[in-house]
Amino acid sequence: MRRIIDLNFNWLYRNDFKDEYLADAIDAALFSEVSLPHTNIDLPYNYFDESMYAFESCYRKEIDIPEEFAVKSVFLCFQGAAHRARVFVNGRLAAEHKGGYTGFEVRLDGFLSFGKKNTFVVQLDSSEREEIPPFGNVVDYLTYGGIYREVFLKVVDPCHISDVFVRTPAVLESEKTLVLDITLSRAETGLSVCVRLDDRSGKTVASFSEPCLALRAAGVVGAAGADSDMRLFSLSRKIGDIELWDTENPCLYNLTVTLERGGTRLDEVAMKTGFREAEFRTDGFYLNGKKLKIRGLNRHQSFAHAGYAMPAFIQAEDARILKEELGVDLVRTSHYPQSQHFIDECDRLGLLVFTEIPGWQFISENPEWRSLALGNVGEMIAQNRNHASIVLWGVRINESPDDDELYAKTNAFARLLDPTRQTGGVRCIAGSRLLEDVYTYNDFIHTGKNSPLARARKITRSSSAPYLVSEHNGHMFPTKKFDHEEKRIEHALRHMRVLDTMYGNARISGAVGWCMADYNTHKDFGSGDKICYHGVLDMFRIQKTAAWAYSSQQEKKPVMEVASSMDIGEHPGSLMSPLYIFTNCDFVRFYKNEELIGDFYPDRIRFPNVPHAPVLVDDLVGPSLERNEGLAHAHAEMLKSVLNYAAVKGSSLPLKYLMKMAWVMLRTHLRASDGYRLFSTYIGNWGGKRTVYRFEGFTNGTLVKTTIKSSVQRPRLTMKADRSTLVEDKTWDAVRIVLSLVCENGNLLPYSNEALTVTCEGPISLIGSPVIALIGGSAGLYIKTRGLSGRARVTVASQNRGECFLDFEVEKKTVQ
Repeated sequence: MRRIIDLNFNWLYRNDFKDEYLADAIDAALFSEVSLPHTNIDLPYNYFDESMYAFESCYRKEIDIPEEFAVKSVFLCFQGAAHRARVFVNGRLAAEHKGGYTGFEVRLDGFLSFGKKNTFVVQLDSSEREEIPPFGNVVDYLTYGGIYREVFLKVVDPCHISDVFVRTPAVLESEKTLVLDITLSRAETGLSVCVRLDDRSGKTVASFSEPCLALRAAGVVGAAGADSDMRLFSLSRKIGDIELWDTENPCLYNLTVTLERGGTRLDEVAMKTGFREAEFRTDGFYLNGKKLKIRGLNRHQSFAHAGYAMPAFIQAEDARILKEELGVDLVRTSHYPQSQHFIDECDRLGLLVFTEIPGWQFISENPEWRSLALGNVGEMIAQNRNHASIVLWGVRINESPDDDELYAKTNAFARLLDPTRQTGGVRCIAGSRLLEDVYTYNDFIHTGKNSPLARARKITRSSSAPYLVSEHNGHMFPTKKFDHEEKRIEHALRHMRVLDTMYGNARISGAVGWCMADYNTHKDFGSGDKICYHGVLDMFRIQKTAAWAYSSQQEKKPVMEVASSMDIGEHPGSLMSPLYIFTNCDFVRFYKNEELIGDFYPDRIRFPNVPHAPVLVDDLVGPSLERNEGLAHAHAEMLKSVLNYAAVKGSSLPLKYLMKMAWVMLRTHLRASDGYRLFSTYIGNWGGKRTVYRFEGFTNGTLVKTTIKSSVQRPRLTMKADRSTLVEDKTWDAVRIVLSLVCENGNLLPYSNEALTVTCEGPISLIGSPVIALIGGSAGLYIKTRGLSGRARVTVASQNRGECFLDFEVEKKTVQ
């Protein structure tokens, strides 16, 4: 039977490579010991040279290979190694793989010595080699280095299952069909497969056996390679009524396929699968026959300091943040295939995925480059086609020009490997040649004052092509957490305007914003500090104001985010900008110093189409003039309109408001000095007591959310971790900690950049520097396990705020 042996601990590493490192005996003192996932160099947060990681390195490990493996087939499997890996076994070159974003396996037949230790060496070139996509020209993201995903041995019978592809056709029929393509390593007589399908409670909903008859040549099998001995066996069975997978009920089944010969089990493959129909049509996207407007974000798989090298929990956590915190329907894995842990979590949570081959704008004429690009299509699809969450294959290089020769091949290859999903190809040119099924386009026309999105017909030059906006905003308005308030609000409003336009246009299947989180980039891009500040989150996945444009659209939990600190001095000329509240509440009740100003409702004039329009508070006075100044209602209402206008536009009143002011002064005997007094009292709050603003969000008549804003009196430093237990099992484990300086009402203080010192006690260590600073009032850090069990503590000290700490339980489960 199949055995999987994880190989993620106790590798020897050097940041160079020499042939002498292939020898059976080496001086281990020349190497450092590392665990996988591993980045070839720890990087600063910003301001560094991107060539720091572009070098050759050496990974070396000795592994005991028992005698019993002599009658088995043994494969060394890599999930991801950037970017050219040459694998040596006992000093001999066993395989070479070019491309850092897909997995590969090395067949070890003829290379192993049984009953003794075997030496495995990986010569890893992490430089930007021109024959490997995405390289050859500039690239707007860093590509890091290292064996940054897991490695394992796969030990199987010579006759084994090489691949299982679960098709899900006609799932909307009353009686569902399970269709499997099973690839065997070779043909033998007397083979049969046993299939069992269990629901999430463990109940078996289908179980049957079938002889492996009518075997045919497998052709191409993507990740398994093109082996002439491989044979393909297809079967289909009616399995009755089952639950469908969708975004709200991501129902997954456990599928087990067992290969037998004469009653003896040879191999077994187990996986999770879901049944759904997904189709982009002219009038939008349909999931299981129901139209779904796609609200999405793009994701890079990179992290501060660690590059790509993060373990399962951190990878999966990004999917949770996208689905549960930001409330999006789809993620695009820009601009390359990403971690299986991330996609697994998308399956589990019901987050749709659009994944694509590596690349950025450039297509090389180098035949090897083009061949590798086509190979990336095969590896991407073969390694990911059983994920229920994936609904679209990206088979063009991101934003590249038309290349009919190349893209005819990539589309044909994708349809051969997976005829159940549509293809797309992200472009930035209108009227591009459409060889894919879906016209996916990066629409960056919005400048804040013009139309948020172009017309689909203008871009596709077709009345029938399905259309998806695959990027928007991004570089058009890069925004930092520590930018001034008005810019942060405008960033959010730009995302909201695009979403509203998308929701109002049946021709657009959805809009996928650029992007989820800030990311390190090459010198040609970003803000000069090696960071692109395009995210609605920062690099530590901490929310910016723009994140609220997405989180407020969800239904699962109440959201009410007041986008202003209510500090008048934050604004030029002390003029309050329009006060927006991003919320999914029905209305917001606004109090000032416990006096009711009024109830405010979603702004359906500016945002008629989104599920939840932001609330615009355009009255800071309410009935206060009647209550406190004794003005008649009509006079108070007229004067209030003048004060509210002046709060936003300034004291240079247009004729309409000058006439209103003159009329009120005439009727009430107010003087000009009274006008300034009323403005400072009810708008500026100058010289008066501390003003306290309270916002209450109501849904279905029930108070669900309260936010209080006032001047800061007692700042405090807070720490929050994504969980309090770390488990080192197949790999090391890690967790994120978010540090925030907040006021007594829990509001972030966005202009703090205090220095902090981080100390770790117990079986953990810090990823990055122990001395950090708040950025925009908050900061993130990652801690990791280091091979021991026990209690751990992280302490953060500030000269001005004292100390705070978090405790963790650390468990080490296995020894490799």
